[in-house]
Amino acid sequence: MSGTFPSSPAASDVSVQSIEPTLVSTTISLKRQVRSRGGQRWMLNVSFPPMTRAEFAPIYAFSVKQKGQYETFTYVPPTISTTRGDSGETPVIDGTVSVGSTSAYVDGLTVSTSNILRSGDFIKFSDHDKVYMVTADMSSDDSGDATLQFHPSAVQAIISDATVSVASVPFKVSFQDDVREFGTNYSNLYSYEIALIEVV
Repeated sequence: MSGTFPSSPAASDVSVQSIEPTLVSTTISLKRQVRSRGGQRWMLNVSFPPMTRAEFAPIYAFSVKQKGQYETFTYVPPTISTTRGDSGETPVIDGTVSVGSTSAYVDGLTVSTSNILRSGDFIKFSDHDKVYMVTADMSSDDSGDATLQFHPSAVQAIISDATVSVASVPFKVSFQDDVREFGTNYSNLYSYEIALIEVV
């Protein structure tokens, strides 16, 4: 792990892909057979606005330092890495969550609050690096408790009292290839795009 990708200037465009490998075959009678190979990870394609040399140089230096696909680092995408709900909350896992689970009990929330987390939000548990997506809006009851539903299923057991990051969620990633390319022109502005893949 070699640090966090520079946050400024922020990306102008981020596209997100979810990869979930499956095996699909079709019989002679055209019956479809499908099996999940298990596992899921995120891919991020990131484009930056035109940058001055002073803005671009630290970004490119960090990128080159990763030695192609060799190193891993964290990247916090703008906008999408923070809940559409209440980013000031700090949910805490209440009881151990088993590998393969897709829900968890949480506590420590403001009581009787609607939509603390919203479906489609990215979250991360404090005891491991995988980033998950919330699959149903989460609201707290009159005790400050709630049920958190997420995807993919837990890749490892989540310990009781682990916290849930809901704001500026960091993705642990590497570059998807070994080439770091940039462009510049007569205006002395630099263009740059990167393709990242989650490391789990």
